[in-house]
Amino acid sequence: MTENNKPTALIMIFGATGDLAKRKLFPSIYRLFQKEKINKFAVVGVARRPLTNEEFQTSVKDSILTFGHAEEKVDEFISHFHYHSHDVSSSESYLQLKDIAEQLDGQYQLEGNRIFYLAMAPEFFGTIAEQIKAQGLSDTAGYKRLVIEKPFGHSFETAQQLNEQIRTAFAEDEIYRIDHYLGKEMVQNIEVIRFSNALFEPLWNNRYISNIQVTSSETLGVEERGRYYETSGALRDMVQNHLLQMVALLAMEPPIALTTEEIRSEKVRALRSLRPMKVDEVNQYFVRGQYGEGTIDGQMLPAYRNEHNVNPESNTETYVAGKLMIDNFRWAGVPFYIRTGKRMDVKSTNIVVQFKDIPMNLYYKTEETLNPNLLVINI
Repeated sequence: MTENNKPTALIMIFGATGDLAKRKLFPSIYRLFQKEKINKFAVVGVARRPLTNEEFQTSVKDSILTFGHAEEKVDEFISHFHYHSHDVSSSESYLQLKDIAEQLDGQYQLEGNRIFYLAMAPEFFGTIAEQIKAQGLSDTAGYKRLVIEKPFGHSFETAQQLNEQIRTAFAEDEIYRIDHYLGKEMVQNIEVIRFSNALFEPLWNNRYISNIQVTSSETLGVEERGRYYETSGALRDMVQNHLLQMVALLAMEPPIALTTEEIRSEKVRALRSLRPMKVDEVNQYFVRGQYGEGTIDGQMLPAYRNEHNVNPESNTETYVAGKLMIDNFRWAGVPFYIRTGKRMDVKSTNIVVQFKDIPMNLYYKTEETLNPNLLVINI
């Protein structure tokens, strides 16, 4: 820590020319700078593309003006950004990166604090972590952190293998596996709605709730992300992270304390209660789909298979709907419906908790239709 207890850090962003960095990371760092949450810092953008520092800083400037609504101290902010054209498999490239890190460490008085943010294809995560360790980039007097964006592996086995790789270079408490959906204010408020509300928590069980629906729909297609999406699809892009995180928050038992460890422990207990399905049962619980060509606002848009960098015979799903059953005492018999898709008619993320009908319908003999009681949380 430095004067005024503001943290210092050298932030290395692997994949600094990608969409995530431009839309999310650069504007987020700018907001920390604008709010004076960070004082002495430097950012090294790491990517394959050959760029000069000036070209990279111009790209960062465009990013924070477009997505960060930057207004003040823009030139001062981008002066903290530096660029390194990098080959993730080359030991020499990491040694060059180490030299840059040590130079910036002294220039900005960063006390050896380093954050390695991997905003790139997951097949490189293990290699980068091992090279960071092998070439001495993590040998520093300050703290070190490894931040990984989803998806985390392609299966249970590859996730285990990836964990083993990164744990050779970083301790578990130095590793952050990021799901940026959890940063949304309304997602964080699920805990408040559940555990601080005397009206809802007593009703939060199978005695009163008929079903819970979690929906995340986008009007956009895959845009320029066809190469990534072909290896991911809606299941890996949305279901196994964002949607399951929301299901876990909705289904978990109240933790004994609102700490990282206790919340994670209760989430894991809820996920362990998910009913497993056999291969021949999958079609009873899940459907997958793919968007075709169509028109939005008078503009003709291509089908998924005709998008850039997509296999014309691709079977990658852009839409998934499924039913999850949680077989524990609280949720037995209550289906959790999840849906996500691209090129949908509206962009929305919401949770609908549908309560059971009251035992005696006083309106039964009238012509009125009594709709079920719903709690709708828009995110």
